[in-house]
Amino acid sequence: MSVSERTYIMIKPDGVQRGLVGEIIKRFETRGFKLIALKLVHATPEHLEKHYADLKGKGFFPGLIKYMASGPVVAMVWQGLDAVKTGRVMLGATNPLASSPGTIRGDYALSVGRNICHGSDSVENAEKEISLWFPEGIVQYTHNQAIWVFE
Repeated sequence: MSVSERTYIMIKPDGVQRGLVGEIIKRFETRGFKLIALKLVHATPEHLEKHYADLKGKGFFPGLIKYMASGPVVAMVWQGLDAVKTGRVMLGATNPLASSPGTIRGDYALSVGRNICHGSDSVENAEKEISLWFPEGIVQYTHNQAIWVFE
């Protein structure tokens, strides 16, 4: 059975610079997810090192941090049924060349190092990422479209 949960989605510097923010937000809204937090952030390397701590031992880690700190990102929290799993399906495979057409990466990206978005990979990691990027908290409100999206 599906459950309502929260996921962290981040539009990376390439997505921001290419003007894809509105399109990505539109896809999540159209799908029926509820936006409960949003901000444009130019993250510090230290903040990004906390976010990507699980990748610290990888050879690409220094380049990833440098790239992610090179420009602003859009940090978002979306809520809805199976938000983590569905959000990752909407993003597509990490390698855009393996992503299906119709996914964000399948439609807009060609290389792993410029793959437009980050999405939480588990409910537990989503909560950690939400706490890291939104220490001030998120907004709770009644989503009037819910009666038109859910049974």
